[in-house]
Amino acid sequence: MDFDFTEEQRLLRDSIERLLADHYAFEKRKTYLAEPDGWSRTLWAQYAELGMLGVPFAEEHGGFGGGGIETMLVMEALGRNLALEPYLATVVLAGTALRIAASAAQQAELLPQIAEGERVLSFAHGERQARYDLTDVTTTAIRKGTGWVIDGSKSVVSHGDNADTLIISARTSGERNDSSGITLFLVGGNAGGVARRSYTLRDGTRAAELTLSGVEVGDDAVLGPVGGAFPVIERVAEAGIAATAAEAVGAMDAMQAMTLEYLKTRQQFGKPIGENQALQHRATEMFVALEQARSLAILAAMTLDDTDAAERARNMSTVKVGVGQAARFVSQNAVQLHGGIGMTEEYAVGHYFRRVLVIEHSFGDTGHHLSRLAQNLE
Repeated sequence: MDFDFTEEQRLLRDSIERLLADHYAFEKRKTYLAEPDGWSRTLWAQYAELGMLGVPFAEEHGGFGGGGIETMLVMEALGRNLALEPYLATVVLAGTALRIAASAAQQAELLPQIAEGERVLSFAHGERQARYDLTDVTTTAIRKGTGWVIDGSKSVVSHGDNADTLIISARTSGERNDSSGITLFLVGGNAGGVARRSYTLRDGTRAAELTLSGVEVGDDAVLGPVGGAFPVIERVAEAGIAATAAEAVGAMDAMQAMTLEYLKTRQQFGKPIGENQALQHRATEMFVALEQARSLAILAAMTLDDTDAAERARNMSTVKVGVGQAARFVSQNAVQLHGGIGMTEEYAVGHYFRRVLVIEHSFGDTGHHLSRLAQNLE
């Protein structure tokens, strides 16, 4: 099997790396965190100019026509630079839902706006009581005339605080944990009855708690089949796993490079601490873990569109477990090998550490996916 990137993929990767290298120095990132949205609108527009925001969309919608590998390259670069912009929320999660479930008219309206940087979206599915159970939906949508009335709440919605459009899951039939009876709706971020409480996660990214009280939408707001959204939600979660696996690899790559540089320059007893054989072994183990995670991220990207849902789910759980374990190992050792400086806010390695820990708990943590794999063996 040929694992080499195509010329177009290499050009995409190199262009993104150059853009982020020019605009994402660690001190510059602090200024983006201080902006009203917690990320840079100016840089978001530059993402659009470069074509990053249209990577997974068809050319007819202003996109690049890429697939899992292209998205992996983007996410790895974003992870390597600790980027804050809502690429995962808008392009990967919401974009996947639109690509799979939206009507031709909905795609023609929304996908070009995403690709051009004109619209930020957020995928609002998780609820406080659900933890990692994708079927646990208590938000309801009830028929009213030619439309629907949505009531309920959504929790830890990535970039839900400043999204122009929310994709919200609600139960239109069935019981609380039924996989059938869930429907997706397009809801304006400032629609009547939508209340958003914004907060910052431990890694500096933004999220929101949503309260939906009598939110009225028309039939044109329904995304996909009524009551048949669960397979779409599963695909969105799998796209999130593949994307964050690549992002974690980028973050680990940066931590590995920072740690090696520190071992070469930090002097103790008149010589670099990197001459200590025990620390060399530790750095080697970090590299091995990183490369294992990289292989798993490639697996996720290559099998994202596998038609066998059960096989796809097993692969994604395997990726989530392997990358989660590798990220924890690499980040913990990176902080430890930096000593006291690794614990300070002024040094980047601790920020990478926090980001990969948030990633580990997104779309199901390591323990959750180990349980899923174990159940498949029974």
